[in-house]
Amino acid sequence: MTNHVVAYSRENGGRVVLLFLLFFLAMYQFVTAGLPALAIVCLIPLIIPAIYVAFRWQMLTFWTLIFMNYFIQMKDFHVPGPISIYNELLELLLIGIALIDLRKTPYFERLGNLMFLTLLIWFAYCTIEVFNDTCGLGIDLGGWYTGVRMMAIQLLYACIVFTLYMTDPERLMKYLKFWAILCLFSYFWTWKQQTFGFTTSENIWLETRGRTTHIVNGITRYWSTFSDAANYGCHAAGAAITFLVIAITTKIKRDRIFYLITALLVIKGMFASGTRTAIFCMIAGFFVFLILARSIKIIVPSAIIGGILLSLLVFTNIGQGNAQIRRMRSAFNKDDASSDVRSINQAAIRKYIADAPWGIGLSASYDNVPANNKYKKLSTIPPDSEYVFIWVHTGVIGITTFLILTAIMFAGACWIVMFKIKNRSLMGIGAALCSAFAAIQLGGYANQVLMQFPNCMTFYGGLAIVYILPYLEPAWIELEKKRLAEQEERKRLKLEKKLASRV
Repeated sequence: MTNHVVAYSRENGGRVVLLFLLFFLAMYQFVTAGLPALAIVCLIPLIIPAIYVAFRWQMLTFWTLIFMNYFIQMKDFHVPGPISIYNELLELLLIGIALIDLRKTPYFERLGNLMFLTLLIWFAYCTIEVFNDTCGLGIDLGGWYTGVRMMAIQLLYACIVFTLYMTDPERLMKYLKFWAILCLFSYFWTWKQQTFGFTTSENIWLETRGRTTHIVNGITRYWSTFSDAANYGCHAAGAAITFLVIAITTKIKRDRIFYLITALLVIKGMFASGTRTAIFCMIAGFFVFLILARSIKIIVPSAIIGGILLSLLVFTNIGQGNAQIRRMRSAFNKDDASSDVRSINQAAIRKYIADAPWGIGLSASYDNVPANNKYKKLSTIPPDSEYVFIWVHTGVIGITTFLILTAIMFAGACWIVMFKIKNRSLMGIGAALCSAFAAIQLGGYANQVLMQFPNCMTFYGGLAIVYILPYLEPAWIELEKKRLAEQEERKRLKLEKKLASRV
């Protein structure tokens, strides 16, 4: 029997695996969201035109995923059911397509890297958490799977999808420019909110859930197309450092101008968010870039310019008339009262978590832990940080494991940039993505943004790209030579035209 199954699987190139993935997703949706969600999943095989398009134009599916991931939490982007299901369906579809094309696509071997291994270990730890019954709730498979999807599975999805679909330099360039265009739209939407006000949906949210955190001392914090201002600010910090580094290291003039303008506008949007942590995210990312650059010509001027800009923010009152700049400058004020709130919450958490080394469990939350339970208080204290959230739900053991594995995968990516890539501009892209990853990790230390849309896929997917850059380097060198030749030709023609006009 086993031989027949194996033979069938080989002949059908992964279709069996895809069916099992869809069945697993259908059962999960039935348990957690009921019959409507189950019906949506069950209708997937019937949507023949959509499936045909996805298989026929695979990259269209990939770009749709990137677009959906970026805008899924926009206040005016209304979709039925859990918003995460749309991302997950597209990711499973892309992985399924790759499995079906297994005989033609050799890219699965690229998953044999340090990042994928560390994410598997973290997933294994989160799997063990299904038996965590610290709060006495019993084993709740539905609640556990909701937690593990957010905390581990989406990290694996990002790593797998980006590894399988960033197969050549052209796609890499398109992805970076697509991300830049999305960020430019977010800046435009911020400008629209500042100039013309909020939409009906945005106003409703601001006057209800967002009022206490987004109107601070009369200052409105703008969140653009994101779920909230902290999410927007931290993402903008990571994106800005990415585009800034690419602008510094690229040899193509058009790219340099495009990414520099994008970085500056994204930074402007970051200030409008009023997210003070974003400043430190940018500093951390920039520091990582200086380490990875290994070039005095880059390090010295970059450090000088960065130091001057930071000094203007910290030691002067330039721009003090602008409300957003005043709020960002307050991040360096040690006496600022609001900065103590997180410390107070963490001190309270520390007292409770001492008796729960494995945490309160991935299925435990404020709405299912009984009022008389010892850990009820722990489930209701705002974590205010992704790291604290992981600490609460997986314990000291879990957060220690997560931090060690994160450090390992980050160090592995930095090692690739410093020692395995020879092309300077490709090293720049690798350094940019590593810097962005460091930036969002710091954002996750201070805000609950690490696992939010669109950050998780964007920054973990970006780190996955770093791991496959050595595979792309030969083709990248050839493409860069071609683009440099075209640049020189345009320059020559422009000079000829200029000389001819003088005659």
